Amino acid sequence: MTQDELFKVLVAHCKEYGFIFPSSEIYDGLAAVYDYGQMGVQLKNNIKNYWWEAMTRLNENIVGIDSAIFMHPRIWEASGHVGAFNDPLIDNKDSKKRYRADVLIEDYLGKIEEKIEKEVAKGRKKFGEAFDEAQFRATNPNVLREQAKWDEVHNRYVAAEKANDFAEYRQIIIDCNIVCPISGTCNWTEVRQFNLMFSTSMGSTADGANLIYLRPETAQGIFVNYLNVQKTGRMKIPFGIAQIGKAFRNEIVARQFIFRMREFEQMEMQFFIKPGTELEWFKKWKETRMKWHVNLGMGAENYRFHDHEKLAHYANAATDIEFNFPFGFKELEGIHSRTNFDLGNHQKFSGKKIEYFDPEENTSYTPYVIETSIGVDRMVLAVLSHAYTVEELEGGDSRVVLKIPAPLAPIKVAVMPLVKKDGLPEVAQKVVDELKYDFSYQYDEKDSIGKRYRRQDAIGTPFCVTIDHDTLNDGMVTVRERDTMQQERVKIEDLRALIEKKVSLTNLLRNL
Repeated sequence: MTQDELFKVLVAHCKEYGFIFPSSEIYDGLAAVYDYGQMGVQLKNNIKNYWWEAMTRLNENIVGIDSAIFMHPRIWEASGHVGAFNDPLIDNKDSKKRYRADVLIEDYLGKIEEKIEKEVAKGRKKFGEAFDEAQFRATNPNVLREQAKWDEVHNRYVAAEKANDFAEYRQIIIDCNIVCPISGTCNWTEVRQFNLMFSTSMGSTADGANLIYLRPETAQGIFVNYLNVQKTGRMKIPFGIAQIGKAFRNEIVARQFIFRMREFEQMEMQFFIKPGTELEWFKKWKETRMKWHVNLGMGAENYRFHDHEKLAHYANAATDIEFNFPFGFKELEGIHSRTNFDLGNHQKFSGKKIEYFDPEENTSYTPYVIETSIGVDRMVLAVLSHAYTVEELEGGDSRVVLKIPAPLAPIKVAVMPLVKKDGLPEVAQKVVDELKYDFSYQYDEKDSIGKRYRRQDAIGTPFCVTIDHDTLNDGMVTVRERDTMQQERVKIEDLRALIEKKVSLTNLLRNL
């Protein structure tokens, strides 16, 4: 199964098992908008809880807020979003479809990278343990040819980005013969800018209404509340403010399922620091955030840093944590040194003094900021795409299993009476009553036990507990573990401790 095929299968699986639905589906849907089903919302909430507790419980100098989606329109002028929050767009004249020019180029570079990795994989297979990857990359003619092509295009792209040279964007697309996926032609328009903010009006009458925007990021809600939090919380530099909330961007090229949507959710933390210490803190938060990701057990090799070559107008350092999605390594989280741009501009535009008085140095200054920003929806996609597994079993059978990290799993335990008679359902209900206060659960008595196991595998349930006729005599149940399918007999009174050991969020946090 190719990566593209895997992605299509995963999307279908998410709908079939109640994770993610196309929004407004009975009205033929709404492009790039999705609803979370009964399983998806629990997975999403578990991810948010892991992030929130890691930020606010494990760091005594980080607190949380929840700011409004509607904000004063001057905020977006101060932040630079009104003037600079634009995407470079290009249209294909034949298909009439619109694309982001930078994404077309990045996808082209990604395809070259795939070719290089395929050559390396062939070499690894051919030479086995004797394979020297560094030497292979430095000497293999196919790799060298593709790398030279990548370097040339990449250097032109970086130069065009830094210069905001839209004509060069278009020329790169034409020179590389990047075609429209729909029409297959290279008949492109000029590249134009397009502002990504959704606008609406607030007021009781059309004449008296004010133009406002749906927030394109949650960060500004933190910045405009900096003084409120610092004073009421008696916070001392360094300290952080965390927030989870919805954001909205009018993405023209919204695609790849929930990876890029028009309505999405962010988990952001702004860490306020003394000017001059930002690069030290930037390094620390890079390490801290990578550890948070790797701690989930989805493989350190599936993450990498990607430093920005073109910095945003507010930053003096920036990197992305990229994850190996089915469509390649893409941004999962951004870490930025935002300097004092935001607080400084809000001070300027609002006319209110936004400074921190340092009692130790007896001086006031506008704090610098280190930002960590992760997309909740991208995190859900990362977990699901890594978890989706098809396993071949003995006898030619197979099973589909979501190997979701156990503390994030929507359902932690399924309780199943072997049959719907002989007093087994009653015992099963007593087991449910023992577990339901600590774990999300499902009670399932329909179909054969094998089919029930497969249903739980498909939604990623770590443990299945089966009550059989022997339970009536010895007070023990059969516990089946999802990943290994191994079964063991356990006393009912020992169930909670056994499950807790694997699914506990507290234990996950202890490893950080």
